[in-house]
Amino acid sequence: MSTLSKETRDKLKNVSTATICTALFKRGLHKQFIQDVRPLNGSLGNMVGEAFTLRYIPAREDLNPISVFQNRAHPQRKAIEDCPSGSVMVIDSRKDARAASAGSILVTRLMVRGVAGVVTDGGFRDAPEIAKLAIPAYHSRPSSPTNLTLHQALDINVPIGCGDAPVWPGDVVVGDAEGVVIIPASIAEEIGNEAFEMTAFEDFVTEEVLKGRSILGLYPATDDQTMIDFKAWRKKHGR
Repeated sequence: MSTLSKETRDKLKNVSTATICTALFKRGLHKQFIQDVRPLNGSLGNMVGEAFTLRYIPAREDLNPISVFQNRAHPQRKAIEDCPSGSVMVIDSRKDARAASAGSILVTRLMVRGVAGVVTDGGFRDAPEIAKLAIPAYHSRPSSPTNLTLHQALDINVPIGCGDAPVWPGDVVVGDAEGVVIIPASIAEEIGNEAFEMTAFEDFVTEEVLKGRSILGLYPATDDQTMIDFKAWRKKHGR
């Protein structure tokens, strides 16, 4: 059952992964941004949901013929059907895009089931088709259509590494047009609140800079006048 509140989810939908990374960095968490993954369609808005994981290992050919997909309990197929609505499927593909983590049919199934997004540190096949779907999807690059000699799906909803970021089931996943960051579940609410406040201040700063104001004393706010002006700005804009 989801523990991510609607309030926190809504806040995270309106902040950047860069801002979240800053808040995490302050807490000594330096490896939460998934490396080398990109959105197939960066115009879908923020992806937010709790992590539901799938882990691949190097395939052993005698255990991984194409016939394994006929098994209804196959981990990849089962994960697609078990991933909860509102969650984000996060796939550990060992940072290897030579074999596809999934294709357009499986990602379509996730979309229809109400899954909030899908991330792999490998690649998807059918990337042009996935890019047209109304579900955020992130990968490193398009994969070869079929190469079962490389990956073998093994574990569902266990701790994984994805693009060098540690991911535990239930961690909060946020993706934007730049990439994907993982927030430990225990601090998701406080990170959401801090990132939301940081975003308001940075929007104020951006407006001031566009007017010609110097960043000195403004960003960071070392001048008392900066916070006086920010308070007035928040009141004016209802933020």
